[in-house]
Amino acid sequence: MGMGPGHLRSIRRDSLLAIGLALLMGIAWTVRDHVALGALRLPDTDDLMRLQQIRDWLGGQGFADLAQHRLGPPPGLEMHWSRLADLVPAALILTLTPLLGAQAATVVAVIVSPLLLFAAMLIVIAAIARRLGQSGFVAVILGALAFPAITLFTPGRIDHHALQIVLVLALLHACVGRGTLGQGAIAGSATVLSLVVGMETAPLLAAGGAAIALRWRLDGAAGQARMAGYATALLLGLSAAAVLFRTSGWNIDACDGFTAILWRAAMLAALAPAAMAVAGFATQSVAVRTAVLLATGGLALAGAAVSAPACLHPYGQVDPLLARLWLAHVNEAQPLFAMPLGKAIAAGGMALVGLAAGIWFAWTTRTAAAWIVLGFQATAVAVTLVQVRGAPLAALTAVPALAAMIAAARPRGPLALVVAWLAGSGIAYAGLGDRLTPAAPAAAHGCTAAAAAARLAALPPGLVAAPIDFGPTLLATTRHRVLAGPYHRDTQGNRAMYDLFLSPSPQAEALARRWGVDYVALCKDGFAELGERSKDRQVLAGSLMAGQVPPWLRQISPPGGSTRVYTLTQPARRTTQ
Repeated sequence: MGMGPGHLRSIRRDSLLAIGLALLMGIAWTVRDHVALGALRLPDTDDLMRLQQIRDWLGGQGFADLAQHRLGPPPGLEMHWSRLADLVPAALILTLTPLLGAQAATVVAVIVSPLLLFAAMLIVIAAIARRLGQSGFVAVILGALAFPAITLFTPGRIDHHALQIVLVLALLHACVGRGTLGQGAIAGSATVLSLVVGMETAPLLAAGGAAIALRWRLDGAAGQARMAGYATALLLGLSAAAVLFRTSGWNIDACDGFTAILWRAAMLAALAPAAMAVAGFATQSVAVRTAVLLATGGLALAGAAVSAPACLHPYGQVDPLLARLWLAHVNEAQPLFAMPLGKAIAAGGMALVGLAAGIWFAWTTRTAAAWIVLGFQATAVAVTLVQVRGAPLAALTAVPALAAMIAAARPRGPLALVVAWLAGSGIAYAGLGDRLTPAAPAAAHGCTAAAAAARLAALPPGLVAAPIDFGPTLLATTRHRVLAGPYHRDTQGNRAMYDLFLSPSPQAEALARRWGVDYVALCKDGFAELGERSKDRQVLAGSLMAGQVPPWLRQISPPGGSTRVYTLTQPARRTTQ
């Protein structure tokens, strides 16, 4: 598609709509959540942990030191995260603190950061739709309604998921566009940056690499230009990232973040596009390029798998107890069809309808761009079927095909158009899912990590044993160290926490004193993941919930409260005869 006046007008119109919708929805979300945002009670535990990581960095912790030194056993936990996702919130806090003060600057930063990414996401999704000959205007509206993706862009959502989405969409945009050196460089750069942020999008990054390789095989000089830019950006970008974003956990034996193992695997995989780019300068023969693609791709992938087998299981072997009690209950790790019907419809409705629309669109148009978008959709849906964390990208990659479905419905009359809009609007599936989901029983009033933190904040710093999801809140709002947190690397601390709460009182006391625990906190109805075992008065959790406090603990929260906080008493002195 040319860059004539009409096309430029479409770009301006779509971009203004994207920015306007992001601003309007951002204001509405902020007004809705202003009390929690003003108190920096962020939507998710990972947002709180991200905020604490940023504060530690701005407070003097090294740029490469990603350890959370107050989490888990001393000297702390090497997080599998990246500084890349910290940059924009940190820059906003630094810039605004002299004007607003630290608290107000932080509130503004956690509101503005995700909305900047929201606007960027809508602009890129419109550009992808235009590349497929569809209305960018319609795509912006569908993107703004794309549940569950939009939940990752609401104020306070400063974790890395929104950034990952924007980077994957930038890769998709480069894959479906004209074959140029610049587009290839954008694709390679987006891939590198996404790997620096985390491993979650690796299947989509692989789909992008496959799309670029297939276009190189068929598109002659244009495919070669894109491949040359892609390969160069991959090799140079990975080399630079190994210097700029090398963390204190670089040599950890895991492939769950930007570690030496992941970097080695990525560099070996990047040799395939490099070899294709070199071969492409010598031949435009489809047969020869096919042979080069199969040979180099197979060798590079096999080499990466052999040299970095940990990347085949990026989260490693989780302790069986933790896998059963904690990981099995993490929402984003659930398979789509293992979820209750209402939640499954809300999470996957737009993606599955969009996949059907994508198949129809690719089959009817028979264009390379449509098939590439369908490949991204199918990959994201496959991830979603295994782990629902893939649902946001499955919904957003469906937008171009859903825009085409709406365009096809327009000549068929108002009823068809309304049905098409409803079928393409993710928020409609969220509403239907809510109607089909039984109302959850009300939690005990005030029984939250924030309430526990309020009790603990004024106490001298110490080590807190508390349910796993309390960890990030306690780190972000108190000076205490915490034993457990919802992070797979904290195997030792998480296991110690469960062992403590699930042991009879004498053994629990021995564990608490061995670990140096100073405080114990839990909710009256906490540990739902334990089921009936949480009511067993023979173990510490059950006895505390029943109001039976062992002599080695002293309750320091008001009696009868739903959030209970205890401190350890001095051990009894042994007397000698």
